[in-house]
Amino acid sequence: VMKIRRQIFSELSFSVEPKDVAASLGERVILDCQAQGESPVGVRWRKNGLQLHESGRLRVLSNGSLCISSSAQSDEGFYQCLAQNRYGAVLSQRSHVLLFITHPVPAEVTLGSVARFSCAVSGSAVISWELNQRSLPLDSDRITVLPNGVLQIHDVTMRDAGNYRCLATNMASRVRSREAELTIIPGLSSGPRPLMKPHIIAGPQNISAGLRQSVVLECLAEGNPRPLVSWSRADSKPIDVSGARVLGNGNLIISVVKAHHSGTYLCRATTPGTRNYSIAPGNLAVLVPPTLVEKPESQTRPRAGTARFSCQAEGTPVPRITWFKNGQSLERDMRKWLKANRGYTSTFGLILFSGNIAIVVKECSELHGCVKLKSNLHLCTCMIPIKV
Repeated sequence: VMKIRRQIFSELSFSVEPKDVAASLGERVILDCQAQGESPVGVRWRKNGLQLHESGRLRVLSNGSLCISSSAQSDEGFYQCLAQNRYGAVLSQRSHVLLFITHPVPAEVTLGSVARFSCAVSGSAVISWELNQRSLPLDSDRITVLPNGVLQIHDVTMRDAGNYRCLATNMASRVRSREAELTIIPGLSSGPRPLMKPHIIAGPQNISAGLRQSVVLECLAEGNPRPLVSWSRADSKPIDVSGARVLGNGNLIISVVKAHHSGTYLCRATTPGTRNYSIAPGNLAVLVPPTLVEKPESQTRPRAGTARFSCQAEGTPVPRITWFKNGQSLERDMRKWLKANRGYTSTFGLILFSGNIAIVVKECSELHGCVKLKSNLHLCTCMIPIKV
């Protein structure tokens, strides 16, 4: 009998297993899974090793396949289907769902000018590029691939025409984007290109980055002759060159972001030997975790007295302070008090309590003792006697 059962169990298998999928945000995604074996065979799905529950967007079809009706960034991950009958269960191969936030789009450029394609995915992946389904060689200083996936081509030639697609690769899989055609428009004559003032095609974006992350400040300019690209800060402070480098023809890379890197950066494209230039700004906001500058201290007060606890924190963005008593949030007591006392609120707080009464005072106005100590740091003191 045991031998027969082993033979039946071995018949439980997959005729179709899910494969790696690359899709655009919002598109429908189908992960195929078809199992065969002695009926009834049930199919369930797992994501990143955990059981996946059906919802409005996630449905298991009658044939066992998984349908994601409108893909979201949270759907990125690794999927497996689990087939099971009364004799056992089998688990499929892993399928990596990678969502393209940006696909390259077709472009038309003039011979000798600049071309740019962008590509971005939801997960962590290295982006490379293919031309006409072959790896794009990067042996020329005309071609640059930025860490964020942007492809830049300077001084385009007729040989650059064709179909481009990006390749997103990580340790688990490799997926390709849609193709985008680059069309090269010949010049009006066979003579030299006419002079053209500098024009910034893609300037730095307003971005936020955490400490020790890497950021890319792009600056892609065209003109004839080719413009010279330089960088400066709007506040005239020098740019910290430690950990910073220029990639390609003017893109600024900051490898390890620090707090003092925050600020507005100016990309300037200048025609060599002239005063013709173009400027594009971009703001870098460095996110700094909260740190406590002043911590509350233990106190002893007489009955019906007033205890004052101060808390100061700094960080970027400005931290929000929440108070707890014996592990319980005081938000409810705070809201009651604010409603009865004209609703003063503040990001930087102070707590007053006597006996079993606790109050969080948030945002005392200037009249109630708010003092700006320095950038991103305020101290608010509001003394309110409490009767018990």
